[in-house]
Amino acid sequence: MIGIIRYGAGNIFSLTAALERLGIKYGMVYSEPDFEQFDRFIIPGVGHAGAAMNKLEQSGMVDKIKSLKRPALGICVGMQLLTAHSEEGDANMLDIFPLQTIRFADSAGYKVPHTGWNRVELEMDNPLFKNIPNGSHFYFVHSYFIEFNKAYTLASTTYSTKFSASIWKDNFYAVQFHPEKSGKYGEQLLTNFSNI
Repeated sequence: MIGIIRYGAGNIFSLTAALERLGIKYGMVYSEPDFEQFDRFIIPGVGHAGAAMNKLEQSGMVDKIKSLKRPALGICVGMQLLTAHSEEGDANMLDIFPLQTIRFADSAGYKVPHTGWNRVELEMDNPLFKNIPNGSHFYFVHSYFIEFNKAYTLASTTYSTKFSASIWKDNFYAVQFHPEKSGKYGEQLLTNFSNI
């Protein structure tokens, strides 16, 4: 069963609705003792990464998340929380991935935030993308991105610059896009995570 880590950052209605459609059982994690009820976790998030990290620290769950040995999936700001540092709020993150979260530069033809559907290119084989064709489209809403690093990147996309659409290290997975808003391939990804 999936535990959704609740630390006060963002609306999770779309995520829980998607899990319910897929018949995936889930519950909520509000504090450290709740972790024992679940065999995998989702770290959601929308909005400001610095503020989200501050709320996560206030929740008292930082050390528990960093020590997880069971599968965990960060979504959007939840992905950015797993990096070392974010330019959004000039904030140190969980430092599970030695990567930087960077703001999109203002450039001609590319509006910030990046909002909409983008092709995602697979960089390596991984069960998270099982039965998802290379070049599938996923839905993004973000002003900051994770720097591309071949060692950790499961999938990439390009919006003014190439960046990591999904990263992986040990039991930690993350996606910058919103699988819960990405149609059948987003639902396939959530199903895949529930089976990892």
